[in-house]
Amino acid sequence: MREVTVERFVHATPAEVRRALEPGAVVEYEGSFEVLEVEERDDATFVTAGARGVGVALRFDSGEGGLRYEQVGDAGPFDELWTDLAWAPEDAGTLVTARSGVSLGLPLAAVTDRVAAWKRRGELDRALDRLADDLG
Repeated sequence: MREVTVERFVHATPAEVRRALEPGAVVEYEGSFEVLEVEERDDATFVTAGARGVGVALRFDSGEGGLRYEQVGDAGPFDELWTDLAWAPEDAGTLVTARSGVSLGLPLAAVTDRVAAWKRRGELDRALDRLADDLG
């Protein structure tokens, strides 16, 4: 498993950031998968997404000043994927931090997980850039 972290300052209040980071929007901001279904349950939100024949199910849990999501079920390109999004007021806006762990569960994990983490960092950078553009 490899972990990556990215941060971005957003010219918006923490409440505006929270409203923008709905589960379906988070997946769309990342840009690798298309949202197919969003299901609200009492304890969490589940997003089913897919791209080019690959599907993934993600479970989103909200907290005060943060959001966590992870791949669930057997389907999906990862052996393990989780992401924590956190935000806090800073100056005249909000600092948003995305931290994610990813593993493909393939042989030569030192290489394959490094490549997966590199791609994951790109997805998180893209997501935070799009968030900043939408709120900026």
